[in-house]
Amino acid sequence: MTVHEFKVEMTCGGCASAVERVLGKLGDKVEKVSINLDEKTVTVTSNLSSDELLEQLRKSGKTTSYIGVKQ
Repeated sequence: MTVHEFKVEMTCGGCASAVERVLGKLGDKVEKVSINLDEKTVTVTSNLSSDELLEQLRKSGKTTSYIGVKQ
């Protein structure tokens, strides 16, 4: 499993919930999701590629960019 970090424009709990909801649709392809609303970052542990995760995150309607693999 790889831990990917993304920057997502989130301003409230509702935004964070939207992100959780779209990632939840990936089911068991995602092991863990961690959202930091203050820093506007989303960390995803998954075997999916960063491109696949980025595409899914953009379905939340939020501006999203890939930061990189988190060590």
